[in-house]
Amino acid sequence: MRDIIPPFKFDLRDIISKARKEINDRISGVTITLPFLEFSVHPEATEKKVAKEIVIRLADRRVLNAFECCDDCIEHALTSLQEIRSLLVNKQVEMANLTNTTLFLLIELMLEAIRQFFTFEEQLRKHKHIALELPGHLRSPDTKELYFASLEMLRGHLHRCLLQVAAIAGIAIPKIVNHMRYDNKWQLEAYESPLLEVEVNKKK
Repeated sequence: MRDIIPPFKFDLRDIISKARKEINDRISGVTITLPFLEFSVHPEATEKKVAKEIVIRLADRRVLNAFECCDDCIEHALTSLQEIRSLLVNKQVEMANLTNTTLFLLIELMLEAIRQFFTFEEQLRKHKHIALELPGHLRSPDTKELYFASLEMLRGHLHRCLLQVAAIAGIAIPKIVNHMRYDNKWQLEAYESPLLEVEVNKKK
């Protein structure tokens, strides 16, 4: 875990709003913590099964197990993220009849953050920083720092989502070494803050 200044903000407000409206908060059960929101649920058997598989498969992905230090590391991280995206989309298809569940919501949170990261990464490729690239297709130092920061921000998001998925599965996250683990406290400055209900009503 590294201390970084977020180079952009995840906009997950629609998904958080959906969670507020559709997830039934229980008095007891598994506590799920999201950015700006916490609730308790009773996962279904299918949720637990799929959640366990997601935890086991994602915990083995390179981007969640190693920091980046060079261009090759960045490329490996990007490939790893595409693999994670593919896995999560497959799990969404598998849960096509369970779209109103907490696990489906968590998958959405991970996929949307990955999409927004790649949008930022695409802009970064076109940005003026690219004009500073060094010979041999190496990224400039400034560009690499932006990659490092955005990858770290996304890694923290994915790990914290995975902690919630692990809670649904009823297991601990395996394999990931301690120095690559994150606590359960969301880095709120990395997220667009959702409007409170009273603020929404004022705008209507």
